[in-house]
Amino acid sequence: MAVNTDRAGNKPLIEKRSIDYIPEAERHGRLFSQFTLWMGANLQITAIVTGALAVVLGGDVFWSLIGLLIGQLLGGGVMALHAAQGPKLGLPQMISSRVQFGVYGAAIPIVLVCLMYLGFTATGTVLSGQALGQLFNVSDSVGILIFASVIVLVTVLGYRVIHWIGRVASVIGVIAFVFLFWRLMSQTDVGALLQIRHFSWSSFLLAVSLAASWQIAFGPYVADYSRYLPSNTSAVKTFFAAGAGSVVGAQVAMILGVFAAASANGQFAGHEVAYIVGLGGTGATAALLYFSIAFGKVTISTLNSYGSFMCIATIISGFKGHLTVTRMQRLVFVLVIVGAATLIALLGQHSFLGAFKSFILFLLAFFTPWSAINLVDYYYITRERYDVPALANPNGRYGRWNLLGISVYVFGVLVQLPFISTKFYTGPLVAALGDVDISWIIGLVLPAAVYYVCAKKWHSAVPDQLILPVEQNSVLPPEKSGAGRAAAQA
Repeated sequence: MAVNTDRAGNKPLIEKRSIDYIPEAERHGRLFSQFTLWMGANLQITAIVTGALAVVLGGDVFWSLIGLLIGQLLGGGVMALHAAQGPKLGLPQMISSRVQFGVYGAAIPIVLVCLMYLGFTATGTVLSGQALGQLFNVSDSVGILIFASVIVLVTVLGYRVIHWIGRVASVIGVIAFVFLFWRLMSQTDVGALLQIRHFSWSSFLLAVSLAASWQIAFGPYVADYSRYLPSNTSAVKTFFAAGAGSVVGAQVAMILGVFAAASANGQFAGHEVAYIVGLGGTGATAALLYFSIAFGKVTISTLNSYGSFMCIATIISGFKGHLTVTRMQRLVFVLVIVGAATLIALLGQHSFLGAFKSFILFLLAFFTPWSAINLVDYYYITRERYDVPALANPNGRYGRWNLLGISVYVFGVLVQLPFISTKFYTGPLVAALGDVDISWIIGLVLPAAVYYVCAKKWHSAVPDQLILPVEQNSVLPPEKSGAGRAAAQA
C-alpha cells in the first residue's frame, strides 16, 4: 500500500507529542526520510573513530573492512527490526517494553538505556567540541559548550526538525566524505595497505563486535523516529529504509576510519578530528571540514538527547500514570540531560579513545538481551498484537512487573559476564578466546532462545488483534476500527 507522501506542511514546528500514541490524523512523512536520517546519523566522526579502532587495536586493513561489514549487517538487521515497529504501534520504542517487562518493570532496561544515551552524547560532544574549537579558534571546552547549546535547541524543537537536520546532514556528509576519500586516495597507497594481510580471529572478531555494537545500540530508540509514519507503511520497507541508511552510512564512515588510522603512523589516536581534517587540507577547506564534522554530530547527538527525554518521560509515566509533558517541562528535561552529558564530556575529554572503546563494548551486555526479548516477543509471541491502552495501566493486561521478561533479561546479562572484555571488567573466558569480546553474540542468541521457549509456555493472554486507543473525531481504516472498539471495551 502506498505511503502517504504528505510533507506535513500544516504540522507545528515544535513537536507537541512526547511518549503518547500518535493518532492517524497526525501521521506524516516519507520512508526516504528514514534512510536520510540514519545515513546522516552515521556519516560522522564518531563512526570514523569506531572504524579506526579496528586498526589501532591491532587489525589489518583488509580483514578489518570485512569484519566491520559483517558486524554492520548483523547489528543493522537487529536495529531495523526495531524500526519496523514504529509505524505499526505509533509509540516510542522503550514504552513498548512494558509488554515484556510490565509497566513498572520496564524501568529496569530504560534506566540503562538512559545511561547509554548519556555516554554517547558525551563522547560525541568531545569530538564536536574539538571541531568547533578549531573552527572558531577557541578551546575545546568552549567548543563543547557551543555544541551543547545547539543540541538543546534542536532536541526541544523535536521530531520534524530532527528529520530535517538528518536530510541536511546526509547531503553535507556525502559531500565531505567524497572529498576526504579523494584526498586520502591521492595521498595513500590504498592498494598496498590492502595487500598487508595477517588474519587473526581476535582482531577480526573485534572488528565485527565494534560494528555490531554500533548498530545494536540504536535499537532502543530507532522506532522513536518512525512512529509518525502512516500506520499502513510497509514494515518491510521501513526495515530496509532505516537499516540501509544506517548500514551504508556507518560502513562508509568506518572505511574512512580504517584507512586513516592505517596511514597515520601512530598520529591518529588522541588527535582524531585534527588528523581527519588534515587529510583535506588547510585554510578555508579545513574550516568547512570542521563545520561538516560538527554538523554531522548534531544529528546523532540530538537523537541521543531526544531518546533520553523519551526514556525519562516513560519511566515517570509508568509510576505516575498518564504523563502530559508541557513545553517547559520538555525544556527542563533536555537541559538536565544535555547538561549531564556536557559535564561528562568536559571531565573526560582527554582520555576519549580508550574510554569510548570500553564503553561501547560494555554497554552491549545490557542492551542485547533487551533487544532479543523485545524482538522475539513482538515478532514470534504476540505477533504485533499489542494492547496499546494497557501499556499505561499497571493494573491492566501487562501488570506492574513481568517476572518472565525480567528473569530472562537478568539471565541474559549474567550469561555474558564470562565473555566481556573491557577496562571495567574482563571475564574468565576472554583470554581463551584471544582477548575478544563476544558477549554480544551470547547476549542475543541465548536470551532469545530462552524467552521463546518460556513465553510459548507461560506468556499471558495475547489479544486477538492489535488494540489501539480510540481516536476522537477521526475516521479509522476498517482494520483499525475493530481494534478501537476493543480498546473501548478493555
